[in-house]
Amino acid sequence: MRTPKILTTLRTYSGSLFMADILAGLTVAMVALPLSLAIAIASGAPPAKGLITAVIGGFLISLLGGSRVQIGGPTGAFIVVVFGVIAQFGYDGLVLATFMAGVILLVAGYFRAGNLIAYVPESVVNGFTIGIGMIIALSQLKDFLGLSIESVPADFFEKIPTLWHAKETLSLPSLAIALLTVGMIIALRKGAPRLPGLLLATAIGSALVVAAGLPVETITSRFGELPNSLPQPHLPALSLARMAELLPSALVIAFLTGVESLLSAMVADKMIAGKHRPNAELTAQGVANLASSLFAGLPVTGAIARTATNIKAGGKTPVAGLVHALVILLVMYVAAPAAGYLAMPALAALLMVTAWNMTEPHKWKDYAKGETSDKVLLLLTLTLTVLVDLTVAIGTGVALGLALRLSRRKEIKSDWTPPTR
Repeated sequence: MRTPKILTTLRTYSGSLFMADILAGLTVAMVALPLSLAIAIASGAPPAKGLITAVIGGFLISLLGGSRVQIGGPTGAFIVVVFGVIAQFGYDGLVLATFMAGVILLVAGYFRAGNLIAYVPESVVNGFTIGIGMIIALSQLKDFLGLSIESVPADFFEKIPTLWHAKETLSLPSLAIALLTVGMIIALRKGAPRLPGLLLATAIGSALVVAAGLPVETITSRFGELPNSLPQPHLPALSLARMAELLPSALVIAFLTGVESLLSAMVADKMIAGKHRPNAELTAQGVANLASSLFAGLPVTGAIARTATNIKAGGKTPVAGLVHALVILLVMYVAAPAAGYLAMPALAALLMVTAWNMTEPHKWKDYAKGETSDKVLLLLTLTLTVLVDLTVAIGTGVALGLALRLSRRKEIKSDWTPPTR
């Protein structure tokens, strides 16, 4: 079934639901705003691309998706992929790869491939998610510590000596702002979970930089003024040779989008006792990625953390996701200069916390108690993600995982457990 969930929910829509959705949408927008900027920067893209992706992709995922409460946008899982594609093929290559991934997802939705997530071993997803978290954390040390480095290598092990050699350029004001931001995020999450802790912590840390005149980089000082409107849509440059070159990247983007969005929808189902429509969700992801590429945005998918925030804030229908996207658009139009004052160490701190949450350390003991084959699969996928390439890690992990399941000669069932990342 590919009917968007919003068509079902609007049949019994009411004023009370609308108010709940507005409040939830506002809350999620306050969480998504700094995250979208930070994810774009960490991916090697201009910060405005994160806002464009959250607006265009987030709106379409809620409008066309198969979940009542799914929130879409740029996510941390794509930082490694996007950074690698931009480094190898340029930003225009990423736009074309995202466009191709959108087509692949539309085809997957048409052929009702949404239920195939049950065949992807959880250990594979956990392995590359932990690996991505490690890579993100290492990539943020430059801004977290305020190091003066002209460019940081893309390779994991090349980053380490580069960062070490720059240790003498450590900026104590940058480190202080980063640590303060981390502390505030943790404190607000525990003491006031209903408040948009990510935005408040990032904003307070950045306000201190401005008020005290600290020598700390901000978005504006590094990238210039943020745009206050959406760009004009246009098709990426299409050529068979270029598309063949980018096909592996497009397949990885499509796979990650499908897995993360459907996993997020499954987690949401458990939280609201609902049932999403996986093929509608895949179709929505396809349309959203096509549209994001037309506006030169980043890959977009369902975001687990923002979806959970939406539910906890009282979101009831896809209207909350539409409100979230429109609020971010409004911020672009009226408050772009203010967003430019966000400090780079504060954004790095936000991503450090995000990377830690992605690794789900509270589950490591359970992983250690699992079957030997699952532990090997997780460690292999993690190692390949960090040392080789996410494409190789996913391909190898999924192939070996399916082979292990078939070798057990048991009925294949989903082994998903709802993550909290």
